[in-house]
Amino acid sequence: MKNVRFLSLISLIALSSCKEFTPDQGEKCSIKISDIEFTKSLNKANETTTVEKEKLVIRSDAKRDNFNEPDGSLSNNTAPVLLTKVDNTKPFTVISKVTPTFLETYDAGALYVYINSKRWVKYAFERDERKLTRIVTVRTIDTSDDNNHDVIDSTSVYMKISSDVKTIGYYYSLDKEKWQLVRLYKNDYPSEIWIGLSAQSPLGNGTSVTFEDCSLTKIAVKDFRMGI
Repeated sequence: MKNVRFLSLISLIALSSCKEFTPDQGEKCSIKISDIEFTKSLNKANETTTVEKEKLVIRSDAKRDNFNEPDGSLSNNTAPVLLTKVDNTKPFTVISKVTPTFLETYDAGALYVYINSKRWVKYAFERDERKLTRIVTVRTIDTSDDNNHDVIDSTSVYMKISSDVKTIGYYYSLDKEKWQLVRLYKNDYPSEIWIGLSAQSPLGNGTSVTFEDCSLTKIAVKDFRMGI
C-alpha cells in the first residue's frame, strides 16, 4: 500500500512538472504571414488582427499589457498575442520589421518567447515616459523584470530572436544588416515553446502595430555577439 501511495505521489509530481510547461489555453486560429502560421491566439488577438499584402497588423484595445510587477502588486496579462509553436530542441531564428503607432506612454509592438502565463519574455519597441521610443525587454518568471535599452530614432526597427538550443539572443537593426545585441542568456526553456507577435497600450486608449518582412528559420546566428 505504501508503494502504491509512493508511486501515486511520483505521478502527481510528474504531472505537475509537465503542467508547468504547458501553454495556457488560448483561441485556436490560423493566421499566416510570409512563411509563418500562427495557430494560437491569446486575449483574442485573432479578432484584432488583419493581414494584407504581407503586412500583419495587430490592434490593441485600451489598457492592454503583459506585465507582472516585481513586488506582486499588479498583474496585467491582457495584451493580444499571436503564437506559433517552435521546436526548441533545434536552432531557430525569428525576424520581423516592427512599426508601432506610438500614441501614449508604453504603447509598443513586441515579439515574444512564451511558455505560459508565468514564464515568458517580451521583446518590445516601446514609447517610454519621456516620449522616447526605445528597445525594451521584459523577462518574466512569475514576476517581471523591466529593462530599457537603446533609444531608436526611427518609426520602424527590425527585431530578431535567435537560439542555437543552448543560448538565446535578442537583437535589433535599422537596415537588417548590422545587428545590435540587446540581451543574451542560457536557453533553459522546455523542448516546445511558442514565438509570438503582440501589440499593447497599457495607459492609452489603444493602438496598432504593423509587422512585415517576417521570417522563421531553423538556423541560428553564428556569432551571438554580432547577431549574424
